[in-house]
Amino acid sequence: MDSVINFLNDIFWGYVLIYGLLAVGVFFTLRLGFIQIRHFPEMIRCTLGRGDPDADGISPLQALSVSLASRVGTGNIAGVAVAITLGGPGAVFWMWVVASLGMATAYAESALAQLYKVHGPHGLYRGGPAFYISRGLRMHWLAALFAVALILSFGLVFEAVQANSIAEAWVTFGVPRWATGVGLAAITGVIIFGGIPQIARAAEWIVPFMAGAYLLAAAWVFATNLAEVPAVLSHIVQSAFGLTEAASGVAGSMAAAMLNGVKRGLFSNEAGMGSAPNIAAAARPHPHHPASQGFVQALGVFIDTILVCTATAVMILLSGAVPSAELTGVALTQAALGEHFGSWGLYFVAVAILFFAFTSIIGNYAYAENAVVFLGGGDGAILVMRLAVLGMVVWGALQAVGTVFNFADASMGLMATINLIAIVAMSGIILRITRDYLEQRRLGRRPEFHLAAHPDLADRGVDPDIWR
Repeated sequence: MDSVINFLNDIFWGYVLIYGLLAVGVFFTLRLGFIQIRHFPEMIRCTLGRGDPDADGISPLQALSVSLASRVGTGNIAGVAVAITLGGPGAVFWMWVVASLGMATAYAESALAQLYKVHGPHGLYRGGPAFYISRGLRMHWLAALFAVALILSFGLVFEAVQANSIAEAWVTFGVPRWATGVGLAAITGVIIFGGIPQIARAAEWIVPFMAGAYLLAAAWVFATNLAEVPAVLSHIVQSAFGLTEAASGVAGSMAAAMLNGVKRGLFSNEAGMGSAPNIAAAARPHPHHPASQGFVQALGVFIDTILVCTATAVMILLSGAVPSAELTGVALTQAALGEHFGSWGLYFVAVAILFFAFTSIIGNYAYAENAVVFLGGGDGAILVMRLAVLGMVVWGALQAVGTVFNFADASMGLMATINLIAIVAMSGIILRITRDYLEQRRLGRRPEFHLAAHPDLADRGVDPDIWR
């Protein structure tokens, strides 16, 4: 399978997404008037709004927490370290670029998902790329392909990736891989069998705690090494453009820095991949307008990459740990924090990975359940999905990192390609609802979306009962 996976990755990452991802980010940044910069305060306002009570949806903060649960995972710890090892410090710069542009892409896809949401089984809001591709573009076959790719990647492969990272971190303390897998599956089962609402409640408590603790540790490292910070930041920028020798021995390779920064950046923040829109659609937005969930999920990209990934990168580059073929991934981050915090740093990374990866597992499952519902699956199919997730958690704890990561890249590439094409095709609708929202804000009103003012959208699959 390795040859097939490597071929797919060459196509997706060598030709399609390395340019397509940046191009779509630039496209939406320009078409939406640099929305991620000019309206950054709106992201915070929409996230903190509780909205009207609605048993069919979760709060904006819960939606952000679940999306961060998926985003803030091993990509923020192991993925950043891999990017630095393979592409040098310059890879961090390209992760920043991907995130900055990706905030506009994340806004676009999540606003669209909120617009095209529907009432699913038991009344819970459902939506996401599969829904807006099917209802908005009327391409049900492509929507079904996306849903299958989502189940394979987030429901199966990505669960194995996260479990693998936890097992790798804890095996250094003598915990057998099988024990980690079984224990992790048991805890996962307790939460995911409660469905989306229980996942949202768990994420709302766990995510702020874990991200806050990690950022506080990074702030301490930053403060105690303040004199070295300017040199590190300068090295990141120079390496990004091939002006210095990369840490992995790739001398002045801008291509290596860009490739690994973009790959690991997308893997971490998921902007444009079509994952976060699945939970964005489940929210009861405040204000009651689809654009508000776009702002919320754009903030998620900022937190994931600009804050958490940068924290990992700075802690590594300010340490004496030297990336190499032998010292990469989780081991490199552990070595770096060992330099800063002593033996306590090793345990801190292991605990951080446990929390980051575990929340990713439950967040990823939420996306997969959404895809199962789109494909027509009922309670029985959802039960099978839950059992499959638990099986993949155990399996992933026992597998080699290389194969698991490569397969994750391939499945993610297929998802992102389909989603990027869809949101560009529907960019006119995204622009229209954005202007509607911002114009109401400009007039001093709390924005509300009324489908009656956009009658043509009712003919394009928007649910009139939700946006009455």
